[in-house]
Amino acid sequence: MLTDMSTSRPGTTDTASVASVRRTHDDAPDTTAHFVRLTELDDGPERDSVRDELAAAWLPMAHRIAGRFRDRGESPEDLRQVAALGLVKAIDRFDPSRGAFESYAVPTITGEVKRHFRDRMWAVRVPRRVQEVRNRVRVARRELTQHPGTPEPTTADLATHTGLTEEEVAEGLEALESFSTLSLDAELSTDDTSYSLADTLGATDSSYDVVVDREAAKEGLRRLPERERAILYMRFFEDMTQSRIADRLGISQMHVSRLISRSCARVRAAALGQRQSGRTAG
Repeated sequence: MLTDMSTSRPGTTDTASVASVRRTHDDAPDTTAHFVRLTELDDGPERDSVRDELAAAWLPMAHRIAGRFRDRGESPEDLRQVAALGLVKAIDRFDPSRGAFESYAVPTITGEVKRHFRDRMWAVRVPRRVQEVRNRVRVARRELTQHPGTPEPTTADLATHTGLTEEEVAEGLEALESFSTLSLDAELSTDDTSYSLADTLGATDSSYDVVVDREAAKEGLRRLPERERAILYMRFFEDMTQSRIADRLGISQMHVSRLISRSCARVRAAALGQRQSGRTAG
């Protein structure tokens, strides 16, 4: 059975005395004796039972700390789970000879929740180093604008205040915008000409493929006999029919067709061979 350790302590018989001993929060029970006993017990069922009682007694405080981080994109249930994990870590690491448990548990639980946001809640994953720079820039910007009417600090101001370079500050400012994302379907305008974010993004230009193909075909075209190069030019650049090419060169249309097919095959083979050799070398 869990022990209820959140009630008033003995000796608080009137309002004045109750006010004099009341803690900062009602969810901070007096569990000193339990922590002393926890340190005296070896691993086993009895120690686990005392540990569970401590966790149950201080769980309301962990939930209160988790509530400070609501409305930041994480569900309250998950925040409470993370705070409870921080509470268990605080119980396991606490030394009762060093002071009050609340003074140790609050920063431990808060740090656990902040680490959760730092490591799990980024929409765009950034390196730990950039996250730390981001935090320094965020704190510096808040400190430099804490007085009303203070203008927004420049990159140089932030660099001077933090001791970072302007490049690092710029990186931190960019990371500030990486905590959340905007859907590609988000409307960017509310008037009749509304459009989504996806509409502003560029598309792949097919002309690049044409350029690549032309460059790959150049060497094969250079190796063709002059007559075959002329036939390809007349067919594909002057848009002449095979019959007209045959009349101009004094050969049969069938011969022109065979020359075109053979020339194209040679150019294609040369281009593919060039690409294959490039991949092998890379």
